[in-house]
Parts: sequence; C-alpha cells; structure tokens
Amino acid sequence: MRWKGRQTSSNVEDRRGSRGRVVGGTIGVGTIIFFIAYTLLTGEVPTEMLQQNQPAPAGQTQTTGHDRNDELAEFAKVVFKDTEDVWSKVFKDELHASYRYPKLVLYSGSTPAACGMASSATGPFYCPADEKVYIDLDFFRDLKRKFGAGGDFAMAYIIAHEVGHHVQNLLGITRQVQQQRRRLSQTAYNKLSVRLELQADYLAGVWAKHIEQMKHVLDPGDIQEAINAAASVGDDRLQKKYTGRVVPDAFTHGTSEQRARWFIKGFKNGTIKGGDTFNTNDL
Repeated sequence: MRWKGRQTSSNVEDRRGSRGRVVGGTIGVGTIIFFIAYTLLTGEVPTEMLQQNQPAPAGQTQTTGHDRNDELAEFAKVVFKDTEDVWSKVFKDELHASYRYPKLVLYSGSTPAACGMASSATGPFYCPADEKVYIDLDFFRDLKRKFGAGGDFAMAYIIAHEVGHHVQNLLGITRQVQQQRRRLSQTAYNKLSVRLELQADYLAGVWAKHIEQMKHVLDPGDIQEAINAAASVGDDRLQKKYTGRVVPDAFTHGTSEQRARWFIKGFKNGTIKGGDTFNTNDL
C-alpha cells in the first residue's frame, strides 16, 4: 500500500504510554483468545467480562517513555484518513446522509475508554459509547509474529474492520444486537455476534474497493494480505492454535473461511446494502 507522504487524519488521540487491564465494547483478538481458553478450561463463559460496558474509572495514564512506533502511528493515521474519505463518499452516495467521523486512539499498555479500560491484551477494538477506535500499535507486530499475517494492508484491514463497527453503530445495527444480549442464551448471542463481526469484515472489503477506486494506492498482493489477515483471526484457527480444540458454540467472530469470504464479498460488491449478514443462511 502506498501510504508514505499522504494526508493523515486529524481525528487522532495519541496516548501512547498508558497502562491497564480490561476492555468493553466490541471484542478484540486478545479477548477472543482469553474467552476460548477460559471456556474450555472451566466449562463456563466469562459473561461478566462479555457484558462489561461501564464508564472507565477515573485516573491518569502513565507514560512509559519514548515510543518507537512513530512510523506505525503515521501509517495508522493515513489509513484512518482513508476511511474517513471513503465512508463520507459512500454515506453521501448510497445513503444520502452525512458520515460522522470516529476518533482513533493510539496507546501502549492500556488507556481509559468509555467502555472500560482498553488493554493491549485485547487487541484493536471499537467502543460505541465514545465512538473511538483503540489500537495498541504493538498489535501490528503481533499480527505478523503471532498470527502469520504480514504486510501493510493486513494492518489496514484491521483498522478498516474496526471502523466497520463504527459504520454499524451509525446505522443502528450495534444497538439492535446489544439489545438482544439479555434475551438470548450465551450460545445464541455468540451466533449473533458472529453475524455482526462478519458484517464488519464485509464493510472492510467495501472500504478496500473504494480506496483503490478513489486513490489508486493498492499494490499487487495487498488484497491477499487483507484476506490472510482476516483468515488468521478466525475463531476456529485461534481455538486450534491456543487450545488444541475447536468449539463452534464459542465462536464470536466467525471461522477463517467466513471472515475471508465476507471481506472478499465486500470488495466485490462495494455497497453497504450488499452486506446483510443478519438475514441470510449463507454465512
């Protein structure tokens, strides 16, 4: 992806250096791993952590010193700007509506969020309560080292997926799903969560199609990098890697095949309306 020297987003909070422990909002990759291991070892689902959506406790972040992720930070800001440009156009053209910009929060260790405490252990996530995307930049190194998904467009996919959750929030989809939490069993709610996450993958694909049409910044192999990234964080692959077992009832994000397929579908279709994961039997 050709990103150097391009315009960056101004909707960024750089809090690198914070420390903490847990997070609410949409679930990050690290949290998925925790849920998988906890459930298989204890036979129970950590529902309190799943249901956490309370304001963060008061407190100041702790600075840990000079941060060496400046290039990754610049990259994230460029991609975030690209999401702003794409979704502003798509909302105007397809929905005849204005797109409300989210904010990108860059941090290290942990930082307060309106959904709890953002922690590096949870991976990137979107908090609908404050409309912010939280990213510990060290995750991008983990994406290649731990999940085998290298390349700059793999990182761009992660950002685009989280911004996809913001799009869902603006459309009222997130609220509709969250309202079902207390009405459904954990297994049933997990299945609903899978549909929400696959739709965010689809929206990431929509973004990828439009950013190439608008700015022509993709390099050969970029889309494959995004596909590899989507597949690398599939529930089945993570469960197998970290527990040695695959438990479909514990899926919250979808299989590797599903995640890659919905991203590809979004890239091919390029429209919001083509990504209704809630009214299809073909997940």
